[in-house]
Amino acid sequence: MFERSRKGENALLIQPHAGGPPDEGLAEEFAELARSAGASVVATLTARIDRPNAAMLIGSGKLEEVRAAADATGADLVLVNHPLTPGQERNLERALERRVVDRTGLILDIFAQRARSHEGKLQVELAQLRHMSTRLVRGWTHLERQRGGSIGLRGPGETQLETDRRLLQKRLEQLQKRLDKVEVQRTQMRRARVRSEMPRVALVGYTNAGKSTLFNILTGAEAYAADQLFATLDPTVRRMDLPGGGLMLADTVGFVRDLPHELVAAFRSTLSEAREADLLLHVVDAADPLRDERMRQVDEVLAEIGAGDIPQVLAYNKIDLVEGAVARVDTPAEGHPRVWLSARDGGGLDLLRSALGEALDLRHLVGTVALPPDAGRLRARLHELGAVVAESASDDGWTMDLDLVRADAQRLHAQPHGDALQPLLDQHPDPDADHFA
Repeated sequence: MFERSRKGENALLIQPHAGGPPDEGLAEEFAELARSAGASVVATLTARIDRPNAAMLIGSGKLEEVRAAADATGADLVLVNHPLTPGQERNLERALERRVVDRTGLILDIFAQRARSHEGKLQVELAQLRHMSTRLVRGWTHLERQRGGSIGLRGPGETQLETDRRLLQKRLEQLQKRLDKVEVQRTQMRRARVRSEMPRVALVGYTNAGKSTLFNILTGAEAYAADQLFATLDPTVRRMDLPGGGLMLADTVGFVRDLPHELVAAFRSTLSEAREADLLLHVVDAADPLRDERMRQVDEVLAEIGAGDIPQVLAYNKIDLVEGAVARVDTPAEGHPRVWLSARDGGGLDLLRSALGEALDLRHLVGTVALPPDAGRLRARLHELGAVVAESASDDGWTMDLDLVRADAQRLHAQPHGDALQPLLDQHPDPDADHFA
């Protein structure tokens, strides 16, 4: 058994591919993942795999090439851009005498480095332990030995593997309970936002598309933003003001192709910010030559978490890196509205605010309504929203001149005494007749 290096700074990358030429975009993204984890990429090898080797994924000839390249470059870590079974991972480590990490393990490692909040750390540990649990099934045959035999160590006859598996399962259950408790708290916070009648918008997009930079500019927040993959793990929610009213904007974790299912499951509470939003602001790197593919992959993850049917506004960010691109809004007959902008220099941000207001129907209804005396709660909400222009009271209740956002009017209409707002809604039956404040 070789002694595992714990440095893992110099990485040799293996990019498997089926027939045809290898995908350079896949290889570059994997190299960026490796650098985001703190590794220095010293070499990249492609490996054509028509029929994966059950024992090592790659064939014996490619294995010799990898070993020679690792020796020549001084690589102490081998990263494989493909899921490995526990047996394949163990056999490759034994043959190469180096640490071997697959795509899932690499992304888990990045998430472990990026997690900052208590919830984020719990989620990452849960995902790591779920991944590790598959490695205990067949990966560590040396653990198949009996405990017992010595005084104080004689157990019920279970093997060491069974003991480790039981302890792992216990820790998994503890983490799940703690995360469930955090999820209850997060749900209560979301309900409070729902009660506030504020529309909810979630920033989504491929990792490193510029979501956090855009979030900070739109809300005045200071969420962590960096030119690296998965800079944001912990969701941040802030108020954003538009000409037609306010909304709650949530910055969420970036997506990536083949996102490990362990992470999707563990980050369900974080991703629920997207699942329970009224609108998704899908940020796209306009300078990325693979942007259409990236958008499709984000939509696949959204569908997987149950957010596939939520309306979207597409924000084509980083136009400052695209020659000849200008800030503009495209409104196709089918599909989502597209806003071309640059979060870095601010171009197109006003267009984005207008597009969000239109998508959320933040148009104002102006008119007079009469509230009965027992509609005090509805009256209070109208004052909280700043919708009351003038008001007079009588024995019959209140007569109020309102300047109210249509979306707020529709939400309040469904609440007790909300029928009093019907005349206001009837005055503007056609959304095109509304006007922005």
